[in-house]
Amino acid sequence: MTAAAAATGVNQLLLTASVAELGTLRFTPAGLPAIDLKLEHESTLQEAGKPRQVKTALKAVAFGAIAERLARQSMGSLWRFQGFLATPGNGKHPVLHIQDFQQD
Repeated sequence: MTAAAAATGVNQLLLTASVAELGTLRFTPAGLPAIDLKLEHESTLQEAGKPRQVKTALKAVAFGAIAERLARQSMGSLWRFQGFLATPGNGKHPVLHIQDFQQD
């Protein structure tokens, strides 16, 4: 993939989920607020013309003002999260980097 192709690629995720685990607000070495969380989603969707029960859990992280807002939310609260997926350098699974969230 060329650098130009990589720059124009789409990596966006919109997910309605509840907060299953909420870490403690921490600060990066650069002093940026950060928080780790686990999100859980459950719904019924259509696949190949048939209903399918879907459940998933996903690790997520937020930085800056978004992290500070998330730190004040309660466990089990339902939100619509928007962000992008990235795999940490030392990890095997993608993590949702939350860029915004709002009440669902």
